[in-house]
Amino acid sequence: MVNSIRDTFKLSDGNEIPMEGFGTYKINEQDDMDAAIKMAYEVGYRLFDTAQFYGNEAVLGQAIKNVGLNRSDVFITTKIPEPKQGYDSTLKAVDESLSRLQTDYLDLVLIHWPIHSEFFNTWRALEDAKAAGKIRSIGVSNYHRTHLEFLKTQAREMPVVNQIEDHPYLSQPTMVDFNKQSGILTQAWSPLGRGAVLNDPVIAKIGAAHDKSTAQVILRWHLQRGVAIIPKSNKPERVKQNADIYDFTLSDEEMKLINELNKNQRTGDDPELVYELEHQYH
Repeated sequence: MVNSIRDTFKLSDGNEIPMEGFGTYKINEQDDMDAAIKMAYEVGYRLFDTAQFYGNEAVLGQAIKNVGLNRSDVFITTKIPEPKQGYDSTLKAVDESLSRLQTDYLDLVLIHWPIHSEFFNTWRALEDAKAAGKIRSIGVSNYHRTHLEFLKTQAREMPVVNQIEDHPYLSQPTMVDFNKQSGILTQAWSPLGRGAVLNDPVIAKIGAAHDKSTAQVILRWHLQRGVAIIPKSNKPERVKQNADIYDFTLSDEEMKLINELNKNQRTGDDPELVYELEHQYH
């Protein structure tokens, strides 16, 4: 059971990762990032999630410096975008991220989306960057079971994290179970379904019983399923609220009620890209 925002999970490579992190997507102004990181750190966040695609790595790196945080006290995740995939270009992208984030190592680097043409080359580059000490842990994002099984045919080591869209309307129980059986931590992006589930009456009723918001109930539901989360907000009250989920526990019946809300409803994927990813090996 996760009892504190500072609680970590031991990854299959032996490294520790916070179960709750802070997402920085769409926070692009330096003043906004500084304020968000300061608030997030003060309420207990230690993991900060970015990506080259977000265009804010430099802003995050500067914010960590501006706020005066020690590098050893924070966990930084970034992601390799589709245009940078391939062996040489991925190695170059890792160096670019290190420079923009003003650090000499990255805690976790993910492949943002699986790309068929550079599938193994990109992963091999991450393996080599890890061996060189530039990355501590390597993982993937938006990978299906097919991708992971295909990767296993050539990988020297497997991903320790698979970051996927996951929320009550898209709970992906089969994928979460497969990740768990494979020694891969599922980390939910869009854990609140981009707001799609915040007005759900079932969750609202459960929240009222615990004197918690629907967002807090959803985030607690993720953690009790063993799914890591990276909620994002630059509103101070929301940042605090998202961290205040460790003083209550959902019952088995409440967990079941939320599980039953699944309707396989995606909120963030490009349908054409999803089709391509699901059919590229068939």
